[in-house]
Amino acid sequence: MNRVVLLRRGGGVVEVRELAEDGTAAGVTRHRAGQLAAVVADRERTPVRWVWDDTTRWYPALLDVGVRVERCTDLRLTHAVLRRSPFVDQSLLAAGETAAWDALQPVTAPDPALFPLDDPADGLDPVAEHERQQAAVAASPEPARLALLLAAESSGALVAAEMTHAGLPWRADVHEQLLTELLGPRPPHGARPAVLEALAQEVRAALRAPGLNPDSPGALLAALQAAGLPVEDTRSWTLEQLDHPAVGPLLEYKRLARLLTANGWAWLDAWVRDGRFRSWFVPGGVVTGRWASNGGGALSVPLQVRPAAVADDGWRLVVADVAQLEPRVLAGMSGDGAMTEAARAADLYEGMVTAGTVESRAQAKLALLGAMYGATRGESGRILPRLARRYPRAIGLVEEAARAGERGEVVHTLLGRGSPRPTGAWAERAVALGEPAEVSGSPEERDRARRAWGRFTRNFVVQGTGAEWALCWLADLRNRLWRLGGTGPLEQRPHLVFFLHDEVVVHAPAHLAAAAAEEVRAAAATAGRLLFGGFPVDFPLDVAVVASWADAG
Repeated sequence: MNRVVLLRRGGGVVEVRELAEDGTAAGVTRHRAGQLAAVVADRERTPVRWVWDDTTRWYPALLDVGVRVERCTDLRLTHAVLRRSPFVDQSLLAAGETAAWDALQPVTAPDPALFPLDDPADGLDPVAEHERQQAAVAASPEPARLALLLAAESSGALVAAEMTHAGLPWRADVHEQLLTELLGPRPPHGARPAVLEALAQEVRAALRAPGLNPDSPGALLAALQAAGLPVEDTRSWTLEQLDHPAVGPLLEYKRLARLLTANGWAWLDAWVRDGRFRSWFVPGGVVTGRWASNGGGALSVPLQVRPAAVADDGWRLVVADVAQLEPRVLAGMSGDGAMTEAARAADLYEGMVTAGTVESRAQAKLALLGAMYGATRGESGRILPRLARRYPRAIGLVEEAARAGERGEVVHTLLGRGSPRPTGAWAERAVALGEPAEVSGSPEERDRARRAWGRFTRNFVVQGTGAEWALCWLADLRNRLWRLGGTGPLEQRPHLVFFLHDEVVVHAPAHLAAAAAEEVRAAAATAGRLLFGGFPVDFPLDVAVVASWADAG
């Protein structure tokens, strides 16, 4: 398959460089930026892989004029993967501009221009970077795995741009009604909604604190302590342990206040336009390979407001999520036959009970999640030896990853995404990654820090491989949906509108919704084969075809 590199040349000119399969130049043309869409659309008639510095800088403008591409190499994302992979000789990526590639960030802003002023990408050489990356993959001991990961990561960038472009169908009137029912009518700017104000008055009366502002953690803590309650913080789980008349209304106040802050009227005004909620999805935004988002809290749409996600007239939402993705991934990547047998059940935890490994589903879930996330003490730790005897390869894999992390070593996912080393920049992400492995203090403090890093690496290998499975699922699904839809631009065909770790939402014409659901299942099966070959790991899906996201259950 020929590759085509796109380069901005200043003055509104785009250079298009054709590369043959062996990497040699096959032609160079230059076009005005306004001509690019027609050039890309024409070139898409034959198999081609576009190579560009960053999908967020090129693809949105193409989508805006109805041009969709099938394949790309996103050099920003693939550079980040290769720079951390233990499968890569880093000297092959070394160049004067390597640090600039390391620092390059995606564009997450409305209507990004193809030629923005002072874009750091303009100082980079995509052709040279592509050559370095190709050489690094070719010299790797695992070229096939890395190639699959880079292709999937780049496809994820296309999916993310398409979901932002299409948007999640969203009924502002339904959202308004939900807020009114839960909070009361929209209040004047700066005022509390009526329901919240009434709850605040109940709390003040119960605590005998008439001037209390329940939104102030310091003032609330002082009022609780003044009422004789033995609390050191105002977290909901702390309050739930108390027996006091203030607790009920205070917990309800906190619940509704979170809704108002995260998805209230201000959110609705800022993020919903023309019947769509549009945020920016950020592939690879987390070091494990999971996605992040920028704007509107796209990856945390609460159940309370999902009734507002309503398909267009004559359309349906196809909602699908995979059951117990990470335990199934662990079975596949470890090659543990006994765990794979348990995974043949629609509910893997029930499969563990049927096999006689544990007595109850609750035990199975507690112990297996504990093994993957590092909760290896208490009840989880008590059951873990039974899992280790029954599933030695699976439990052995996460235990070895934990030990490697405690030794300060890099671990990797199935396809080769590497974990950060426990030094330097990782300390800036302590909340996500665990506590530092190198800290001053007593031996006990240092030991706690090493174990914390081991908990991170224990989960990294499984969560990261789960993210790779999901990327393969998305990559195959977007092309299946495109072929299913006949003619017309993206938004007139079945298309993805939401993705979160192990869940997707597809917007499809009603007459194609059932077929789209089958394609969702088929793509999941393909993802399993891509990662695990013939090893028999099942990835059963819960799939619902609904008018509203809330109806999916």
